[in-house]
Amino acid sequence: MTEDRASELAERLRTVRRRLADAERAAGREAGSVRLLAVTKNFPAEDVALLADLGLSEFGESRDQEARPKIGRVGELRPALDVSWHMVGRLQRNKARAVARWADVVHSVDSLRLVEALRGGVRAALDEGHRSRPLDVLVQVSLDEDADRGGCPPGQVTILAESVAQASELRLRGVMAVAPLGGNPLTAFHSLATVSDQIQRHHPGATEVSAGMSGDMEHAIAAGSTLVRVGTGLLGTRKLASP
Repeated sequence: MTEDRASELAERLRTVRRRLADAERAAGREAGSVRLLAVTKNFPAEDVALLADLGLSEFGESRDQEARPKIGRVGELRPALDVSWHMVGRLQRNKARAVARWADVVHSVDSLRLVEALRGGVRAALDEGHRSRPLDVLVQVSLDEDADRGGCPPGQVTILAESVAQASELRLRGVMAVAPLGGNPLTAFHSLATVSDQIQRHHPGATEVSAGMSGDMEHAIAAGSTLVRVGTGLLGTRKLASP
């Protein structure tokens, strides 16, 4: 089964990379300018190891209780593996301390209270030896202002970004968004690009634009995404046996 799964993932990765390259070319973007984040939530550590064997080095999770044991298992399967772990799901403040122990990047910062919770979590993780550097942070922008989907309203993003930039425990890296349900993704992602430009005027290092998933990555790349988050297109619909 491992060989079959490895072959399946290799074929899926070729397809995703081909789509990504075609989208870069169609948008007049430099080849290789958009990175691929494999969203491995609901999939086992063995899949992460196989994808790493295929050259991927950035992986996204959305639940702390799934991510922690999975990361440990990946370490057992591939002891020498050097990868970056991203928290891409909505993050509750009471999980900030736990996530700060394993995440290299958090994509879903959308409130001042979450910023403060992450600062405390990172301080604790540094003191306890679980991390050695600040936490990279993306401000999640709400493109439809639907509170149930998370994200900071565009008009408040500048204030939130400034609070992140002033925190020594955090590093402001850019913005993230999810396309509105039923809306025009290209228009939405262009709006995100506008917000990104506004932030970069005051914070030139905040260049990351995390946008685009399996169904809309071409639109996101056309609008300036630097990182696409792909789960289903890369891993299929197979679920984790024991979340």
